[in-house]
Amino acid sequence: MHSKRAMGQLMQREAVGGRAEKDKALKILAQSIFKELRTNGYEPKEILSLSTELISLLTTELKK
Repeated sequence: MHSKRAMGQLMQREAVGGRAEKDKALKILAQSIFKELRTNGYEPKEILSLSTELISLLTTELKK
């Protein structure tokens, strides 16, 4: 699964790199997750729903 590899890369870069490296790693991770979801048959509308739920969870976390 590509997203597991991308997550590992993200974690490695966080340990080594600065903000620019983290931003690049996050972009790669997002692209990998998107590609994996589309490959597994998820429609854009479903991916948008997932994204909305993630934002909701993050918003709740930030309010704490």
